Amino acid sequence: MAEGFKDYFSDTSDAYRTYRPDYPDALFAWLAGLPPRRDAALDCGCGTGQASVVLASYFPRVYAVDPSAGQIANAVPHEGVVYRVAPAEQTGLPGASVDLVVAAQSLHWFNFDRFYPEVRRVGRPGSVFAAFSYGLLSINADLDRIIGRFYREVIGRYWPPERAHVDDGYRSIPFPFPEIAAPPFAMEARWELEHLLGYLATWSAVREYRQRLGTDPLPELAREVRDAWGIPEEARTIVWPLALRVGRIA
Repeated sequence: MAEGFKDYFSDTSDAYRTYRPDYPDALFAWLAGLPPRRDAALDCGCGTGQASVVLASYFPRVYAVDPSAGQIANAVPHEGVVYRVAPAEQTGLPGASVDLVVAAQSLHWFNFDRFYPEVRRVGRPGSVFAAFSYGLLSINADLDRIIGRFYREVIGRYWPPERAHVDDGYRSIPFPFPEIAAPPFAMEARWELEHLLGYLATWSAVREYRQRLGTDPLPELAREVRDAWGIPEEARTIVWPLALRVGRIA
């Protein structure tokens, strides 16, 4: 296990795979067009492979690493993806072996001083690094108010300190590569109420709240959300704007 690795997700990896939203294909199409070659990509902190399997539509070989054995065990199988339990700071890949390195909702967990040299080591000339994250979702004014209050006031103090990087759109994270301006992208899903509640249960701050206080904050939130949602089986559109940092490695 990686030194200093904070495992917030191994024991919820099955729920993580089930309830987390998917990244838009247009994001990966755009990223795949940036490097001069398209032979191999690396997904760092891959979780259950949400980004990895989409990358495999554009790269014949995708390497996907995560320090959590639970996440890798629940990763989505794909013939073009090679999963490995390994930290992003020490991937085990050969030098100059990939054309694109991505960190999807994971860069804020890394040791930047050790990770960026690893990116430079594995990247081929002209390769690209892209980090992207998503913060608080948006549905409508009433639900946004209820979930926003829960996010900030009820469980706010239980988020890991690294969450601050997500909240500010990764602008506070050091980024040592010449940046490439990215067009706007957003994740979008059509979910029924129970799927939304399952997603909220995957938040690390919910888990931390339960462990510290011995109570569950979700039942009260679920009551409020149900009242504002209406018919539980009625699907609603949920949007997560994406924050991107993209740069040329070498």
